[in-house]
Amino acid sequence: MYRTFLSGDEIGIVGLWNDVLIHDPINEKRFRTQVLLDANFDPKGMIVAVDGGRIVGAILAITRKLPMIGTELEPDTGWITFFMVHPDFERNGIGRGLMEKAIDYIRGQGAKKVFFSSYAPNYFLPGIDEFAYPSGFNFLLKEGFKRAYSPVAMHRALTDYVYPDAVKVVKLEREQEGYTFETVRDGDMPAVIHFANTVFNPDWGRAIREGLLQGIDPSQILVAKKEGRIVGFAMYGGYEGIRERFGPFGVDDSEQGKGLGKVLLQEALHSMKQRTVQGAWFLWTSEKSSAGHLYLKNGFTTYRTFHVMVKEVD
Repeated sequence: MYRTFLSGDEIGIVGLWNDVLIHDPINEKRFRTQVLLDANFDPKGMIVAVDGGRIVGAILAITRKLPMIGTELEPDTGWITFFMVHPDFERNGIGRGLMEKAIDYIRGQGAKKVFFSSYAPNYFLPGIDEFAYPSGFNFLLKEGFKRAYSPVAMHRALTDYVYPDAVKVVKLEREQEGYTFETVRDGDMPAVIHFANTVFNPDWGRAIREGLLQGIDPSQILVAKKEGRIVGFAMYGGYEGIRERFGPFGVDDSEQGKGLGKVLLQEALHSMKQRTVQGAWFLWTSEKSSAGHLYLKNGFTTYRTFHVMVKEVD
């Protein structure tokens, strides 16, 4: 039997999640924060499969009801952020039934395409990890999803970290040219959020704002300025209060090629080491982007690859 979300289902869904998505377990607090308290959550988009009162399958479909910035609701787009079926009930058509109902919900909201699972702000993973969940990847292909792009997650141990002398030289050169590198001040916060929103994307500005509201120390946000104007920033510990999680991080395109990103990255890693953080990681970049090359040159290694999948539904 299929039905939509009811109070109390969260317990069964979290239990099912931890039985099925074994590489990415969660707890009820994280489910509450990222699903139930999401401004875009609609109980009608959470479909479960039930057998004898037991939840044996679940899927979450999302359409935007609160814009990330301005009035943009992305009305042509929907997202599926997770799906799962208990191993004992696989190959019974439950996954397909859940997917059909999720797509029907998204189509009914007016969307013309659906992504798995690049939803901001509350994605769990950027996409499907083909290595960790091969059956899930094959299921999406069978359901008509196609790979859009493949972001990677990276990690760097900090146990042996030392601020590189070569980067100290670059920092000094830029400072002699009028650039400054410092921790964010209260008066800088509106400017750095606006910079993240407009130069990069609204999810980055949201991450800064919510990280500060949730109590991270402002010294966990590093900014680069040119004549008092913010031209780059780096942050850590802002997502879910996880100290080891690095990002967001970026430098204005007009300032590329001057080593500003390299300096900001090392300033952030050094700050993390000062706090006895033993490693830095993040979920989402492209290995072929300028940021990806910078990470690889500075000790980060790729530890997971994801596929963002998309399907036309109109």
